[in-house]
Amino acid sequence: MTAIHTASVDVPTSDGTADAYLAHPDDGAGHPAVLVYMDAFGLRPDLWKTADHLAEAGYTVLVPNVFYRHGPAPVVELPDFIHLTERPEIFGRIVPIMRSLTPDLAMRDADAYLRWLADSPLTGDGPAAVVGYCVGAGLALRTAGTYPERVTAAAGFHGGNLASDAPDSPHLLADRITAELYFGHAENDHGLPPEQIDRLEKTLTAAGVRHHCEVYTGAPHGFTRADTDAYQPEAAARHWTELLSLLNRAF
Repeated sequence: MTAIHTASVDVPTSDGTADAYLAHPDDGAGHPAVLVYMDAFGLRPDLWKTADHLAEAGYTVLVPNVFYRHGPAPVVELPDFIHLTERPEIFGRIVPIMRSLTPDLAMRDADAYLRWLADSPLTGDGPAAVVGYCVGAGLALRTAGTYPERVTAAAGFHGGNLASDAPDSPHLLADRITAELYFGHAENDHGLPPEQIDRLEKTLTAAGVRHHCEVYTGAPHGFTRADTDAYQPEAAARHWTELLSLLNRAF
């Protein structure tokens, strides 16, 4: 197993400073860059573990607190293990914060995150990969469409509202995407109903985007997150297989 180094870092943005978690192989060399977008619960130890696993596989990984405008992580205090019964109260605090992160703000931030990675001596030359969970899956798709020359691959898992009727839905950027995409959808996810899954598939296909989208049978929304009761080990393991395969093709 590759030895890694981890640190808390600050990423300057046009609107302030985003706190972030950084993980990379501890060898002093530059490695392919991976930007990881958090889920709605925010930057926390379970996301650190995701970054660590990717670093052990040979990548330099940045996980920013995308809600930094509301303070450093944890923006919303969370229990060590998040039960379904606790989610209404937690989401009551998170949803207004999520809604305040408009597409324009999010993509201004994406520019800063990608620039920070590109300028780091810990990364190699060339574009980055982007990975997102939950709300982060939409950010990953939007980033691939907004900065096509800077994103070589993008993946999203149990994402919501990827292909909605909204005029700024991220799937509408498909014709700008040059990266290879992978999406692992949760079968039981009210945030991404079958009609959106179908719309996303058709839109990516029509735009000629290299992609693979699949529904994880029986998996609930949040299936990758081990600190919640939505965690499903089989689906989480499958997500790792697909994600690492995508990254291996990209770099």
